[in-house]
Amino acid sequence: MPKKAITTPKARAIGPYSAAVESGDFVFVSGQIPLDSATGRLVAGDISAQARQSLENLKTILAAAGLGFEHVVKTTIFLTDMGDFAAVNEVYKSYVGEPYPARSTIAVAALPMGAKVEIEMIAERPAEPSYEVTRIC
Repeated sequence: MPKKAITTPKARAIGPYSAAVESGDFVFVSGQIPLDSATGRLVAGDISAQARQSLENLKTILAAAGLGFEHVVKTTIFLTDMGDFAAVNEVYKSYVGEPYPARSTIAVAALPMGAKVEIEMIAERPAEPSYEVTRIC
């Protein structure tokens, strides 16, 4: 199955990887840290501000693929402090609605550029509607 890289200057990768890759009906979005694409730096502020920026980056990449949060089927969140779990959940709920995707949250020792949160997603492209013509004779 051919795969297609999805990139956007509004959410640049900070290493040798694609912002997202489409393979079949799925779009695999690379982990997003709270990087402000205009400055190339992490956003200032607390964990809520960092989670919000990470989700804005994901929103931008999903849009570049012609998708939105309603198409997400799996989310993985990486936190450097599990004490931030509740605050990140509050921000997450403001972006991702029910039915919520499957999700894992993993504690890690460190993230790139000193970020406190990184979020990755897998989205599924909706199937094309199929139409069947029935003729009655």
